[in-house]
Amino acid sequence: MDSLKKGAPERWRLLKAHGTAVGLPTDDDMGNSEVGHNALGAGRIYAQGAKLVDLALASGKIYEGEGFKYIQECFDQGTLHLIGLLSDGGVHSRLDQLQLLLKGASEHGAKRIRVHILTDGRDVLDGTSVGFVEMLENDLSKLWEEGIDAQIASGGGRMYVTMDRYENDWEVVKRGWDAQVLGEAPYKFRSALEAVKKLREDPKANDQYLPPFVIVDESGKAVGPIVDGDAVVTFNFRADRMVMIAKALEYENFDKFDRVQFPKIHYAGMLQYDGELKLPSHYLVSPPEIERTSGEYLVHNGIRTFACSETVKFGHVTFFWNGNRSGYFDPNMEEYVEIPSDTGISFNVQPKMKALEIAEKATDAILSHKFHQVRVNLPNGDMVGHTGDIEATIVGCKAADEAVKMILDAVEQVGGIYVVTADHGNAEDMIKRNKSGQPQLDKNGNIQILTSHTLQPVPIAIGGPGLAPGVRFRQDLPTAGLANVAATVMNLHGFEAPSDYESTLVEVVDS
Repeated sequence: MDSLKKGAPERWRLLKAHGTAVGLPTDDDMGNSEVGHNALGAGRIYAQGAKLVDLALASGKIYEGEGFKYIQECFDQGTLHLIGLLSDGGVHSRLDQLQLLLKGASEHGAKRIRVHILTDGRDVLDGTSVGFVEMLENDLSKLWEEGIDAQIASGGGRMYVTMDRYENDWEVVKRGWDAQVLGEAPYKFRSALEAVKKLREDPKANDQYLPPFVIVDESGKAVGPIVDGDAVVTFNFRADRMVMIAKALEYENFDKFDRVQFPKIHYAGMLQYDGELKLPSHYLVSPPEIERTSGEYLVHNGIRTFACSETVKFGHVTFFWNGNRSGYFDPNMEEYVEIPSDTGISFNVQPKMKALEIAEKATDAILSHKFHQVRVNLPNGDMVGHTGDIEATIVGCKAADEAVKMILDAVEQVGGIYVVTADHGNAEDMIKRNKSGQPQLDKNGNIQILTSHTLQPVPIAIGGPGLAPGVRFRQDLPTAGLANVAATVMNLHGFEAPSDYESTLVEVVDS
């Protein structure tokens, strides 16, 4: 991919892919795949998950909506359960939002509260779980002083408990269900702080993969299983890793694993996690309404479209690209292909993932001459980068590079145009850095591994034999971001973008 810059520097530039450029509250917020693909497809910047929740909490509107009123019906007799990622990473959830929700729920009638925590170590440094648990237990003790029975009831690491996505591994969700609903787990502790400290004593332990645990009272009984008459809120604002637990909590006809018990509860998500499935049916904050996406516009104007990725990113090149909308705009004009991702292993074990298979499908689609647009996502740099395994990440990036070459060769054969970009940073920097940019060391003098996304801009390159010689990137958009890509792609298809889209990145410098 370096050759794209060297060969035509006027057709290569950087784009903002984090913070306000993708609808997040501040430029300290790292981008992620969902908001990135929303921006790439929509061509406009929408207030996104975290920002929507911030606004609803700040205004108090969250407590006036139908979703909160629905769970509030259980406060007199039942327990309010809050399930989600305990982190300040700002990708899936934020600790300060949980703190505000705890305070607000208690002020609006919740008398008994149980929190089911999922430790992070992926969007934040490994080991930070201990500090987060201390902060949360301190908040809950203050609620105790106000006469509210509030405590942590269960926990586990995000990649091992509850937070699977795209139906990759239902066992992950089942482990969470057993702890959260049945009050059963292989490890039992009297406090969550004791739990995370003890479980992290294992030399191989890390926050992402902590085993499930439950908190028990002096008689050994779980302090907070979910039972009939309770209210449940999954407080993550990001959708992808909440859909599966939402199905287990909401669907009466559910066959992915034996739930043993299906308590009659009032369940709401922080947001609605799947607009097409209307899942969950109740939610505390309404999602952004993204209409008139570039995909819809192009399909309705005769652009036949092919989209492909493996399971872990399939929803990104379809659902998120299309404005949080499932399905086809026109099944006669579109074809979406999902390649099953590896299951039961971490991504650094098979770092090549399905990059070459995706490239083969894309190549076949290009050479078939059936489509005007072929859209793919190669997940390696993100998914393998999250493991913090530098050697595996190099292998993954090399596989992605080879896949790009295959696709560009096919574009060359048919006289087409290519656009190569990314939805956020990750694999380009694998170590935590201090304010001066130097590697940050832990207390033992070891370099701290960075497993999260970055705040870096991402490259975009255009080219191919179908691109007119006079087309180049404009010089007057130094702060352009991912939302500028949609108008650019529409231009390259021969269309002018709607006037409210972010500006196109390209100009023609001669006739």
